[in-house]
Amino acid sequence: MQTSVTFINLDSSETLKAYACEKLDRFDKYVDNPAKANVVLTVEKFRHIADINISADGFVVNGHEETPDMYSAIDMALDKLEKQIIKNKKKFKKRRSTAARSKMFPYEGADVMSPVDLGPEEARPVVRIKNIHYKPMDVDEAVLQMNLIKNNFLVFTNAQSEEVNVLYRLKDGNYGLIQPSS
Repeated sequence: MQTSVTFINLDSSETLKAYACEKLDRFDKYVDNPAKANVVLTVEKFRHIADINISADGFVVNGHEETPDMYSAIDMALDKLEKQIIKNKKKFKKRRSTAARSKMFPYEGADVMSPVDLGPEEARPVVRIKNIHYKPMDVDEAVLQMNLIKNNFLVFTNAQSEEVNVLYRLKDGNYGLIQPSS
């Protein structure tokens, strides 16, 4: 697991860094692909705070804990993360085993002309094509994912209707949902 440790209001300590990295290695058995972990260790007066973020296999989990001891804060935050990772892995396995699995193909896009197909010196905009993988989830989970990413939209398969939906961010901070009409 690729780990970065940041110290705030605390002297950099190799023992704390090694402790956090050693404890994070136990999550390798839960993730299939390489994972990234960001650990932020902070001291505010008498509170020792551990913030740990792990991004792996298409999901992001966050753990935050405050205690009088930094080692116990790390342990408690990692326990929270372990529960979240197990919960997410069970959800994904359950959803992938349903009939929605057959619909998990990348979106190939509509008939779009590439810049090579355009005539010489024609003033047409170049269209960038991006293939994306969408996965089944309900709307509430899609909103949670939108809060974690910086994109203005999220394409996903609605777990209830098994149709492709698009969740987008409005200028006022709210969200809009595009779904096919029946």
